[in-house]
Amino acid sequence: MRERMVRDLVRACPWLMAALDVVRRSGLPDAWVGAGVLRDLVWGQRYGHGFDPRAVRDVDVVFFDPLDLSRDNDDRATARLRAAWPEPPWEAKNQAAVHTWYPARFGGGPVPPLRGIADAVATWPEYATAVAVRLDEHDRIDICAPHGLDDLLDGVWRRNPTRVSPDVSRQRLARHRPAARWPGVRVVT
Repeated sequence: MRERMVRDLVRACPWLMAALDVVRRSGLPDAWVGAGVLRDLVWGQRYGHGFDPRAVRDVDVVFFDPLDLSRDNDDRATARLRAAWPEPPWEAKNQAAVHTWYPARFGGGPVPPLRGIADAVATWPEYATAVAVRLDEHDRIDICAPHGLDDLLDGVWRRNPTRVSPDVSRQRLARHRPAARWPGVRVVT
């Protein structure tokens, strides 16, 4: 039932469906769209004033390519998406390479290599953003939600402690201002 709700919201958004099609046709291995753009769609429709693609900060595209862990791989993937559709602010990241750059960018000690997309999505900052979707070859919408869909669908901003400290969570909360953007969203600290 909850997955159907997400699928219905995604399918009703021509802009996101077009983005999913671009990602599927990109040839990136095990590629998904998720995090903020999906949260923005769901919360905009359920708790705000609709979804406006022009307000999207970035379209997080995650893929899994253990054969090329270089930063150039991310840049080539992003460029491939932009060449197919220049409008969205694409940001592609190879989740197989996260362990090579995460500590330098976000601090803390080493992180273990991720084993796949579900392993990666499970580490994203809030439970509501720890969700990704993709179009399969039959135009069905697959959902990856290692922590479930409750926070996303019920409008709950809650820190995912897997990799996000309380301080970083407070910074994200101040930057994203969920209660102001989406009336009805509850912040759980």
